Amino acid sequence: MITGRDLLREEIPQVWKIDRREVVENVYHLEHGALVMRPRHIDVQGWPPGEAEMYTPILTECFDRGGWFHGLFEDGAIVGVAIVDSKRIGKRCDRLQLQFLHVSNAYRKRGLGARLFEMAKSVVRARGARRMYVSATPSENTIKFYMRMGCEIAEEPDPELLAREPEDIHLECEV
Repeated sequence: MITGRDLLREEIPQVWKIDRREVVENVYHLEHGALVMRPRHIDVQGWPPGEAEMYTPILTECFDRGGWFHGLFEDGAIVGVAIVDSKRIGKRCDRLQLQFLHVSNAYRKRGLGARLFEMAKSVVRARGARRMYVSATPSENTIKFYMRMGCEIAEEPDPELLAREPEDIHLECEV
């Protein structure tokens, strides 16, 4: 049985145990404000080298400033996670970022990602923001997931996030 609960600070490194394997056949690019899909075969075997070392301090800072960390577990093993940052972004400071949303390979296509996404939207709404910002991996499956969830291309990409993840597709949705 899959159960969910908020993560503790010391559990942040567990997010890297999520099985990120995926075979990508197409990726999106943003060209002149429109999404363009191009073929690109990528056999994702896991987290890129250095990802945990680069992002763990960012996630820890997010936790320390009041970010929301929620994990899904089966038999004590983490199988999914959603993280919402508490730092407001955007010209009007009316957006909160979905910092992280991942579901392990064997648990995809069961509605767990949608469940985590909807929970994250509720958190963003409860914290008084109008929109949730997503810097998304440009793979076809990822972008189609976020579009199904109501996201659209961000009108004003966050400069800091765009500089950190220039190949990502920057999206947002109403909460």
